[in-house]
Amino acid sequence: MNEKVADLGEFPLIAAITVRLPQGPTVLVGPGDDAAVLAVPGGRIVATTDLLVEHRHFRRDWSSAVDVGHKAAAQNLADVVAMGAAPTALLVALGVPAELTTEWVLGFADGLREECEPLGVSVVGGDVVQADAVVIAVTAWGDLQGRRAVTRAGARAGDVVAVCGRLGWAEAGLRVLSRGFRSPRLLVQAHRRPAVPYDAGPEAATLGATAMCDVSDGLLADLGHIAAASQVRIDVDSAAFEIAGPMRDAAAALGAQPIHWVLTGGEDHALAATFDAAVALSERWRVVGRVLDGDGVTVDGVPYGDSPGHAHFR
Repeated sequence: MNEKVADLGEFPLIAAITVRLPQGPTVLVGPGDDAAVLAVPGGRIVATTDLLVEHRHFRRDWSSAVDVGHKAAAQNLADVVAMGAAPTALLVALGVPAELTTEWVLGFADGLREECEPLGVSVVGGDVVQADAVVIAVTAWGDLQGRRAVTRAGARAGDVVAVCGRLGWAEAGLRVLSRGFRSPRLLVQAHRRPAVPYDAGPEAATLGATAMCDVSDGLLADLGHIAAASQVRIDVDSAAFEIAGPMRDAAAALGAQPIHWVLTGGEDHALAATFDAAVALSERWRVVGRVLDGDGVTVDGVPYGDSPGHAHFR
């Protein structure tokens, strides 16, 4: 399919996208009206938004359209579950060059669907405009289902710090791709499509997590947000992490330290949370540190010498 976006036109393109995105039972009004209407039985929702820009967040020569759809959905849905909520719906706005093929846009829609459908999440609307590069804006909603929201501000001295999900894999994949390689495939795929532990967010809220966030900018950077909001110090135990074989091999080949990827690599969208030390955590949660009096984030009791993670405009 070599048809260009400009050949098809705005509204036929929107129709071609929306027919690929089925609507769930909570959607009262879906795509096609001025706004979507959702049923919210619990009476409280969470909402978040994020932006992906071509050449900064993804490259079309590194990731397929389906990959980009997965990634766009995942990084927003991760923010929802990091509040302890169950994700319910997305709005997706898309800016594309006129010469982009409709095949790419429809592949992107397929990626959105594949990421959302297992969660019962609907893409309920959005917008398509012309742009010089591909720009994707996603707004995500979630239902707290009667639970309290878990913010970044509740960590207390004496709590433990635990993580659920992969750390450093996406960063390792990015470094591999940046060197012109396409393997190890597991690492490259981790960069292309985050593996978000979606059900761990509501689980953490049920277990009484005192603070939580998803790891989008790097573990140390994101724990720094919890430390600042909670006015505490967080100390991370570097020996608590297991370095997977593919990451160890890639680091050796690239002359890197894999623990640096684990501590500072972003875009895995694992969950990091603090819990009362008496809480019994399942095996999926790995205790990696503790909350102390003070401020900032340390590793093995001392400040980490390198950058703690990604920050725009640094």
